[in-house]
Amino acid sequence: MSAFNEYHSVETLRKIAQKPVDLSKGGCLCPKRMEEMMMECPNLKLFYGTERVNEKTMETLFELANEAGVHEKMLAMQNGEMINKIEGFESENRMVLHTAMRDFFDRQAEGEQARQAAALAYAEMEKLKSFLDGIKKEDYTDMIQVGIGGSELGPKAIYLALEAFNKPGKRVHFISNVDPDDAANVIRRVNLSKTLVVIVSKSGTTLETLTNEELIRKKFQEEGLSPKNHFLAVTGKGSPMDNPEMYRKSFYIWDYVGGRYSATSMVGCVMLAFALGMEKLLDFLRGANSMDKVALEQDPKKNLPLLSALLGIWNHNFLGHPTTAIIPYSQAMSRFPAHLQQCDMESNGKRIDKQGSPVDFWTGPIIWGEPGTNGQHSFYQLIHQGTIIVPVEFIGFMESQFGEDSSFKGTTSQEKLLSNLFAQSIGLATGQKSDNPNKEFPGNRPNRVLMAKKCDPYTMGAILSYFENKVAFQGFIWDINSFDQEGVQLGKVLANKIIDQFSKKNKEEEYEKDFPLGAVYIDHLKGL
Repeated sequence: MSAFNEYHSVETLRKIAQKPVDLSKGGCLCPKRMEEMMMECPNLKLFYGTERVNEKTMETLFELANEAGVHEKMLAMQNGEMINKIEGFESENRMVLHTAMRDFFDRQAEGEQARQAAALAYAEMEKLKSFLDGIKKEDYTDMIQVGIGGSELGPKAIYLALEAFNKPGKRVHFISNVDPDDAANVIRRVNLSKTLVVIVSKSGTTLETLTNEELIRKKFQEEGLSPKNHFLAVTGKGSPMDNPEMYRKSFYIWDYVGGRYSATSMVGCVMLAFALGMEKLLDFLRGANSMDKVALEQDPKKNLPLLSALLGIWNHNFLGHPTTAIIPYSQAMSRFPAHLQQCDMESNGKRIDKQGSPVDFWTGPIIWGEPGTNGQHSFYQLIHQGTIIVPVEFIGFMESQFGEDSSFKGTTSQEKLLSNLFAQSIGLATGQKSDNPNKEFPGNRPNRVLMAKKCDPYTMGAILSYFENKVAFQGFIWDINSFDQEGVQLGKVLANKIIDQFSKKNKEEEYEKDFPLGAVYIDHLKGL
């Protein structure tokens, strides 16, 4: 039996889950409950009165966190202990130190490895500042970031969330897909003579990224421009891309920072510093660092990401809901749910525990989402009246980013936006009784609301860290390794076999015997 199922609190929670709180019952969801079920920390408030929990449920969930030793595990992670491993089996055997990438302000981590990692991150930050100070402001208007997975999803989500704070005349574009149309669409929108290109690959060998890099280099050469004057590298020290002959400057990342956790490393910082400037970048990192410290809070009633992790486990493992929707009521955060898909599902989509044994319970949920209010006119039908219950985590902001708003029929657009958010949260929880079955809303649809004053750099850093640490806490409780990603490797291996077959086909060499299943697809391309 897995460790998770041996916890005494798990047995108690299963009993509670047989008859959870009925939010649709008259008088259950009241102002007193909403006030009491709210946790606040710097810049963020989490309202969870619309979850199917009561005091007994919460106390037992806190017991679960204690039994699983989450505080000690979070401390071990942030101090640089070797936690990315599977006992007794070949695995990555690495530290997990994305938190050190934003811990160079006061360097409070106790572990020597974490302090060294923070010092290295600080050195890269100084190198970045020196580089940006050394280029004339008018020389470059655009930056193209070329990477895939965590080298694109997180940075792009953060860039779009903070684009309102860009320095005048600065734009960033992203190319990730090996689809040539992706690169062509970006290149035609920029003046290459005023464009910097950042190639991101920790190993320096990522096939999709190197393929796109070669395509872009040829475009620069066709316009009589030297790629070396425009190309930057973000890579591991000593990798094939750590090459001053090919890149104007190289910035380093380390193997203890996973791709999906790399937005606060040079993977995200080079691009953000170019677009926002160093001060706003540092605000973003300070926000992330502040939430990392909250994640170390021993009192679970003061630990915001832990609270969210426990609510997620309650909905997933005890109430039996397989998915979670992340719905930001902010157009700026349009790609943030996509980033969280990777952060959560690549981290906790695991079927074995840290001892290599198959688990006998659900691990990571399916994560998905889109911005509100658009979702209200599409998938909210299923969320309100469908047969599958989808827990929702809403994200909202009191103020808009640009402050450009006007009153119409007595309220501003931002007030209307928030009205929709609050109404959806309440409506999902309470439902609606009706004699007309088509207008019956069953309610008891669990959800919570994360609120902040404004989507600014500091707050965005805190929100990013909040979700990263929530994912880590859930992995700690399930006793799985949230920091490797073997699940993406099989497809890569098979794709490389088929790529080799295409190469042989192009040379008119025999390819069918190498991988017969791949050959079936290639052969049938001829008839399309």
